[in-house]
Amino acid sequence: MNKFGDIEILIPNCNPETLNDGRGAIFSWIPDEDIKEYTLLYFNPGKVRGNHYHPEFIEYFLVIEGVISLTTTDPLTGDNISTIGGAGFCFKTPKLIPHMVRAITEARCLSLITKPWDSCDNPIIYQDMQ
Repeated sequence: MNKFGDIEILIPNCNPETLNDGRGAIFSWIPDEDIKEYTLLYFNPGKVRGNHYHPEFIEYFLVIEGVISLTTTDPLTGDNISTIGGAGFCFKTPKLIPHMVRAITEARCLSLITKPWDSCDNPIIYQDMQ
């Protein structure tokens, strides 16, 4: 398991046969939990989404296009830590873990959550990470 703070970086599976037939490749991520809702997010360069945590669901996040910076809190020091990821970068944020995504370039991402947003009493708690 690849960890970045308390966030898990997910590595896809790839069937090698999909690389050899000349059409491209197929990469798959298999979540541990049932996904109940997914959302397509568009980011403008330099803009931030996040600065929050979710008390009621786990969030999976997949970069489809572009480059983003992921910021979270180091569980050992309490300091903010950041990494970057491009297309195919996928991570799993557990409940109660603060996170922030900043677009380095224009980006499209997919957010997949384990409980429908509108079914939550309190889906989001803001926490300034900047």
